[in-house]
Amino acid sequence: MIASSAISAKVGTELPPFELPITASLIVSAAIASRDFQPVHHDVDVARTRGSQNIFMNILTTQGLVSRFVTDWAGPSAQLRRNAIRLGVPNYPGDTMTLTGTVDARRTCANGDEIDVHIVGRNSLGEHVSGIVTLLMPLSDRDAA
Repeated sequence: MIASSAISAKVGTELPPFELPITASLIVSAAIASRDFQPVHHDVDVARTRGSQNIFMNILTTQGLVSRFVTDWAGPSAQLRRNAIRLGVPNYPGDTMTLTGTVDARRTCANGDEIDVHIVGRNSLGEHVSGIVTLLMPLSDRDAA
């Protein structure tokens, strides 16, 4: 993680990529943790019956991973304001998802600076997730960023 006082949040700044191995344990445990008990996230036979090749990651897990990716970069004082994502291809066990991000916009507001980060998560099948995450960097961090 990079401390918030050290981030460069100028438009065009690219976040360091984050590679995450997708395991069955990750998919199942995160679905349970988010109270998503749909069998397609833990039962291979049900997932296949419903047209999937295997169990797959739920949207709440993806949303949490996207949030973590951006806030790890921004540091502990960053406040998550918005996480607007769209899912694409599934994340299946045995694959790797690589998250990338670029600062798209920066606005000064009363409480600090709002920063929009465009994110994309890709795996071997293509684009798993894309969207915009908006952070608030408090006034105390404005000069450093």
